[in-house]
Amino acid sequence: MGTYVPNTREEQQEMLREIGVHDLQELFHAIPREVCLDGPLKLPSGLPELSVYRKMSGLAGRNKVFQSIFRGAGAYRHYIPSIVKQITSKEEFVTAYTPYQAEISQGILQSIFEYQTMICELTGMDVSNASVYDGATAAAEAVIMCKERKRTKALVSETVHPETIQTIQTYCSGTDMEVILVPAKEGHTDMEALQQLLDEETASVLLQQPNYYGILEDAEPAGILTHEKDAKFIMACNPISLGLLKAPSEYGADIAVGEGQPLGIPLSYGGPYLGFMASTEKLMRRLPGRIVGETKDTRGERAFVLTLQAREQHIRREKASSNICSNQALCAMTAAVYLDAMGARGLRQAAESSMSKAHYLAGELCKLPGFALVYPGEFFHEFVTTCRGNVDKVLRALEDRGILGGYPLSGKDAGHLLWCATEMNTKEEMDTLVSILEEVTRA
Repeated sequence: MGTYVPNTREEQQEMLREIGVHDLQELFHAIPREVCLDGPLKLPSGLPELSVYRKMSGLAGRNKVFQSIFRGAGAYRHYIPSIVKQITSKEEFVTAYTPYQAEISQGILQSIFEYQTMICELTGMDVSNASVYDGATAAAEAVIMCKERKRTKALVSETVHPETIQTIQTYCSGTDMEVILVPAKEGHTDMEALQQLLDEETASVLLQQPNYYGILEDAEPAGILTHEKDAKFIMACNPISLGLLKAPSEYGADIAVGEGQPLGIPLSYGGPYLGFMASTEKLMRRLPGRIVGETKDTRGERAFVLTLQAREQHIRREKASSNICSNQALCAMTAAVYLDAMGARGLRQAAESSMSKAHYLAGELCKLPGFALVYPGEFFHEFVTTCRGNVDKVLRALEDRGILGGYPLSGKDAGHLLWCATEMNTKEEMDTLVSILEEVTRA
């Protein structure tokens, strides 16, 4: 920890003398004595390193770590090249903060610039911000940035992730925006319903590709219908799928958003993750957060700066369209390192492998009595099946064998399971899964 201490005791005394005070107590004399700490913190006594290691290992041992995972629903287990952690765990990156002082923040600014560039290449959009908190936040921010004086309706497909829908509704509840859900039909967005709901007050339409059920949406017609009413078309997408599927720009999207967790970030019991946002150049000044740009310094050499940041977020908050004043810099760097390590070919291989294994798994599951695909249509690496017998009993049987099974759906889909496969799942694992299910559901 020594390198994290910013100055020595001698340097502290020198600074105190410079400002005309004798010690730290005099420096903080304005703070009432009754709120100051009088004595040491009430912490337990220190332990030897070996004792601490044993105690922490004991606590960690209580976690359930699955060897095989067949669950996604928004967070996915992908292979992460070892170089990703090796680079991002460097001390200068872990401790980096907001890069307001460009002259001393060139490294972190460049890392954000490279991340933005890769997100633009991945989505086909013109400009990307420096990231936001997570994918659901990115979707909500995208909806808000499309609001106009006479356009205050946001159409969101029912096939979007439920937690994303909830986040959008929460955001819009305080901005006088009306969120209208576009009905689903057999696991797809109902295009006829979308066409009927679109009107002159519609600000945006949001589709997820692949959608929550893993199905590939017919996004191009949705984009055309949206633009016919002069509304903005937002696409939420899985970044790994973009190694194989069309980019949002090819569907005519005005804004592309998504959860960046699959890009080199482990599951980590729920976070931290990052949300990516990219848009057309026309919407650049509406993007929330900050954008890092490339310029030249006084010597004509390449340099990086905070090109755009919505100042009203900092100093005129009553006029702000967003309260995002930060970004997930370390997670964004992780995504950039992952994309650089994988390259276009590696990303495509991960996408192809995930898709082919998901289709193999679906085929094997559907051979079992009581298991069948719920929704027709093409899917990427997730799909929904029926489940013979009690869902909880089936999942517990898998957990007892070290397997995390599909995600149990609720509501109208109660009793169904949302399965996922990635390049991390082997044929042997999938065959074992099917064998256990056959045994359990036969009993």
